[in-house]
This record gives sequence, C-alpha cells and structure tokens, in this order.
Amino acid sequence: MQRAVLPPTPTARRLTVERLSRFEDGEELSALVWRAGPGWRMVSSAVLGGGVGERLWVLNAQVCHGYRRLDPAEHLGEVAAAAGLTGAGVGLMTAADVAAHAQAGDGGVDAVVTAGIEVRGWAAAPADPPGTNGSFAPGTINVLATIPAALSDAALVNAVATATEAKVQALVEAGLDCSGTPTDAVCVAARVPRPGEDVHAFAGPRSLWGARLARAVHRAVLAALPGPAAPPGSSPGEQPGPH
Repeated sequence: MQRAVLPPTPTARRLTVERLSRFEDGEELSALVWRAGPGWRMVSSAVLGGGVGERLWVLNAQVCHGYRRLDPAEHLGEVAAAAGLTGAGVGLMTAADVAAHAQAGDGGVDAVVTAGIEVRGWAAAPADPPGTNGSFAPGTINVLATIPAALSDAALVNAVATATEAKVQALVEAGLDCSGTPTDAVCVAARVPRPGEDVHAFAGPRSLWGARLARAVHRAVLAALPGPAAPPGSSPGEQPGPH
C-alpha cells in the first residue's frame, strides 16, 4: 500500500509586477501593474474595481503630493487605459514612490507593498470636529497579495483582515506609532475555483493560507517602510526588469 505524498510547498513567485512611467502635472510618475489575466477572484478596498469579483489586472499608480482631483476612480481608469489595460481590474493610488516597493513570499503566497507613511495615525483616533471633511491624502500603504488557492467569499474577507493585522504588526515592530494611514488600501487575489473543486472557508492567521498570507505581508511591509535594511526573505525596491 503506497503512502500518500503531499505536494511540495510552492516557492516560485507567481506575482510579477512591471513598472510603468508617465508624465502628469509636470512630474514623472510611476505605476506598478500586475497583468493577472483570467482565473483570479479579488477582494479589494480600492476606489476602482473594489469589492469582490473576477478581475484581470491590478494597477498601483503614483500620484502627485497634494493630490486635488475629486474623481480618483475616473483618473485611475485613464491611467489604466493608457497602459493598455482592458476589462475589469483593480486600481489603487498612492503619493509614495512605487519604485521603492517591496515583495515577499511564503509558501506560494506573494505580497507586493508600497508604503508612504507621512500621514499616519491610529484607526480609533478622536473624531474630527463637526463641519470638517477628511480630504483624500494618498500617503498610503497599499498591499497586493496573491493566494494560489480558491477561497470562499467569507475567506476572502477573512484574508483582508489577516493582511491588515500583519501590516499593523509590521508597523508596530518597526517602532511606528500608528496602525496605518487614513487611505491604506488592500487587494487580495485568489484562484477561481475549478469545476467540482472545494474552496477554502477560512483565511485567518492560523489557517493554512492565512498564515502564509500574514507572513508574506508582514515581511513585505517591513521591507517597504523607510528605514533599516529589509529582513531576510523580502525583496526591497526595484530590481532590474520586472520581478
């Protein structure tokens, strides 16, 4: 009788981003693009393509400091179209230099993070005075992560919570007095289930894929933050060519 053999833990990176440049408002700005293609379900808090559904690409676009446009979704759509992106996708934006992104992986899960932390604080901050409106100030920590497994809708939501917990853990470990910035965004992509395939119902930090997600995001956030050298297992900054 043969013993069942578990497949080896995947280590190859599946998330390959490319860097694009454009001129806008007299500045040269960058963007990161993941051309995912079909077969991915994503959950995101992004202003463009947010929510849960099948998506073909993810764009993380750098914008000018002091961003003043009141139509960020339309703006991201314009940048995506100029990059040749068609169909449904996810659009994130940040005033941080996306060339200084970091990538880390764990057991087949990959995470790419851009981190601007000039405008940061704690989530449960005192309320703004009456009559004031929180303006859109994209300092922003943007997290993109991929999971090479099929997740239920509930597990996708669980994955967002797990990625956020890992981000906050990294910020606290880095000695920053915050849980993030007011405009942080996250996008988690999981495989579309094949016919008859069971989906994973959990993605919390002690589940199989949630634990890997947490470790990948934690390492990528630490590597993306301004400061000391990145920890082992992460890839800070832009490497020659897409990676």
